[in-house]
Amino acid sequence: MLLLHGDAVATFLGFELVRLHAMLNDLPAALLIVAVAFEALHVFTKREGFRYASFWTLMAGTIGAAVAVLSGLQAEESIEHGTAIHELMERHETLAFITLGVFAVLAGWRLLRERKMGILERRVALIVALVGAGVLYTTGKLGGEMVFQHAAGISTDVMEHEIQNREAGHEHEGADAGVAPAAMPDSTVDAPAAEPDTVPDHVDPPGAPPHTH
Repeated sequence: MLLLHGDAVATFLGFELVRLHAMLNDLPAALLIVAVAFEALHVFTKREGFRYASFWTLMAGTIGAAVAVLSGLQAEESIEHGTAIHELMERHETLAFITLGVFAVLAGWRLLRERKMGILERRVALIVALVGAGVLYTTGKLGGEMVFQHAAGISTDVMEHEIQNREAGHEHEGADAGVAPAAMPDSTVDAPAAEPDTVPDHVDPPGAPPHTH
C-alpha cells in the first residue's frame, strides 16, 4: 500500500483512491438494490428461491458497501475541493454511514433469524430494507452531483487544461460535407450562335468549264 497526501495523489496498490472509490461504488449498490427486490418478491410470492437470492446478495452487498465507505474516507483526504464540494461531501458521507448501518443491521438480523422469521417479521425487515434503499439512492445522487456538477476528484490543473482544450474547439470529421457546392452553370443560358457553314455544296473536278447556277 502506498498512501501519499498533500500535492501528491493518494494511491492504493497503484490506483488513485478517488478512482478506486468510484470503482467500488457501483457493485455494492446494485447488489443491495437487487437484494431488496428479491426480498419483496419472496414476501409476495413465498418462493424460497427469492429468499436465498435475497439473503446472499444482501450479505455480499453489505460487505462491498463497507469497503466502498472505507475507500471513500481515504479519497476524501486526497482531493482538491472548495466549500460547495465540502458541503456535499459531508452530506454524502453521513448518508453513506446511514446506508451501511441500515443494511448491516438488516444483514445481522437475517443471519440470526433467517430461518425463524414469520411473515410479519419478514415484512418489517422488508420495510427496513426499503428505507435503506431510499437512503442508498440519495447517497448515490449526491456522489453524482459532486462529480458531474462540481468535478470532485479532478485536479485544478486538469480542469484548466480541459477548459483551454474546449475553448480551442475542434472540427468534426467530414465537417465540410455540409458546405454548399459551387453554383453550376445555368443550362438554360443561350449558347453562342454557331458560325455559318462555309463548306461548299460540291467541288468541280480540275479542268471542268465554269457553269452558272
